[in-house]
Amino acid sequence: MDDALSLTTGQPKIGWKEELGAPPRHAPQSLKDELRALLLFKFLTDDQLDALCGNGRCMSAAVGAICREGDPAQFFHVLLDGGDVVVSKRWGNRDVELHRTSERGTYFGAISGATHVYDVSVRATGPSRMFVVEAGFFARFTQMVWPVAVHLLERSVTSDLRQRQLLGLQEKHDALATITAGLTHQLNNPAAAAVRAVADLRDSMAESHRHLAELAITAPHALSGLLAIQDGIAELSAGATTLSPLQSADREETLDHWLANHGVAESWRYASTFVEAGVDESWLDRIAAATQSSLPSAICWLKHIIDVEMRTREIAEATSRVSTLVNGATTYSQMDRGPYQCIDVHDMLRSTVLMFGDRIATVGKRITLVKDLDHSLPQLCCYPADLNQVWTNLIDNAVYAMNGRGTLTVRTRREGDSMIRVEVCDDGPGVPDDIATRIFDPFFTTKPVGEGPGLGLDLARRIVVDRHRGNICVQSTPGDTRFIVCLPLEAPGPG
Repeated sequence: MDDALSLTTGQPKIGWKEELGAPPRHAPQSLKDELRALLLFKFLTDDQLDALCGNGRCMSAAVGAICREGDPAQFFHVLLDGGDVVVSKRWGNRDVELHRTSERGTYFGAISGATHVYDVSVRATGPSRMFVVEAGFFARFTQMVWPVAVHLLERSVTSDLRQRQLLGLQEKHDALATITAGLTHQLNNPAAAAVRAVADLRDSMAESHRHLAELAITAPHALSGLLAIQDGIAELSAGATTLSPLQSADREETLDHWLANHGVAESWRYASTFVEAGVDESWLDRIAAATQSSLPSAICWLKHIIDVEMRTREIAEATSRVSTLVNGATTYSQMDRGPYQCIDVHDMLRSTVLMFGDRIATVGKRITLVKDLDHSLPQLCCYPADLNQVWTNLIDNAVYAMNGRGTLTVRTRREGDSMIRVEVCDDGPGVPDDIATRIFDPFFTTKPVGEGPGLGLDLARRIVVDRHRGNICVQSTPGDTRFIVCLPLEAPGPG
C-alpha cells in the first residue's frame, strides 16, 4: 500500500504526496501502540498511524505556557504523560481557568482547519511529554479520517458548552461584582452624609441651647415670641423656593446688609444659612421686634435652630435614599420572592437602572436616561431575576456602545393582545449590517480581546426565547440602535 491511505469509510485511496504534502513512513511500533491506546486514535489503521506519526513528533514540554490565546494556531497537541495542563481564557485583566487535567490523550491547539489563532491558553504545571502535529497537516488528516473528525466534533460541542457555562457564570459574577461595587458606592454617599449631619446636629443643638439660656437671662420677655418663631422654622424651610445662583447672591447681600445695619457682627456667617432656609427680611424684623437689645444672641440662636432643622432633613433624605437603594437591590435580585411570579415590568426596569447608579441618570450626567413607558401594561408572569439579567446586559451594552456619553432610552409598549414590548435604545454608532445577524451567537463579540467573551447577548437570547418563549432582535442605524424584547404576558411556569 505504497503512497496511499486506506480509509475506514471505504473511500478511494488518496495519494499522500499530493494530498498531505509528506509521504508516510513506518513509525516506531511503540509510538503507534501509544497513540492507538488513546481514544482519539483508537480506530486508526496502521497506515493511518504511519501517516500521523510521519508528520508529527514527540516533544518534551517544560513548566510554563504551551500555547497562548490569540497567537497563530500552528500545532495540534496531544498529552502523552506528565503533569497537569491548565486551559484558560482571557477575561478582562485576568485568566479564567476552564479546565485542568493530567489525563492521557487530552488534546488542544489547532483542532480544526478553521482555527487560525488559539482560542484558549494552555500551560503545563510540570514536565510533560506531548505528541505534536503541524496544523495544516492535521486539518487535512481529519478531513480524510472520519473517526478522528467525528470524535473531535463531539468533544468540540461538549467543550464549547462547558466553556459557555463557565464563562457565563463568570460574566454573571463580574456583573454582580460591578453592580455590588456601584451599590456600595451609592450606599456610602448617603450614609456618609447622615454621619456628617449627625455630628453637625449635635453641635448645633448644643449651641442653640446655650444661646437660648442667654436669652432667658437677657430677654426673658422675648422667649414666648422666639419659641413661636421656632415652631414655624420647619414649615418655612420645607416650603423654601429654590433660587438661581444670581438670586441667592442678591438675597444674601440684602440679608447681610440688614444684619450689619442692626449691629450683628460677622453678618456674612448668617446670611447664606438664612437664604437656604427661606428666611427673609420680614422674619428678621419679627425677631428684632421680639428681642430688641438682645438681637445678636437671638440671631445666633435662630441660625443654630435652622441648622438643626436642615441637618434633620438631611438625615431623613439620606436614610430615605438608603432605604430606596436597599429596596431596589432586593427587587433586582428577587431575594424576597419566588423565581416565577407576576410582576410589573417597570419595577424590574426601575430596579435595574438603579443598580447602574451614577453611570446613568435622568439629568446632568454624561448619559441621559429617557423613560418612555406605558404604565397601562398588565403584569408579566415571568422569571424576574432572569429578566433583570437581560435588562442589565442590554443597558450595559448600550452604555459601552455610547462610550459613556449619549442618550439611553427605555421604552415599553403593548405588542398585540398577548405580549409586551421592551426597547433599550442608544444613540451610539450602531451595529454594522454585516454583524447584526451574528451578535446573538455565543462567543461573538465586538469588544477587544479580554473585555468579554461574547456571551451577554447569547444569555439574553436564551432567557427570552428558550425560557420565556419570547423573541429578541436588534434594529440599528447610526445614532439609533434598538434592542427589542417581546415577552408573552404569561411565560411557561416551572415544571
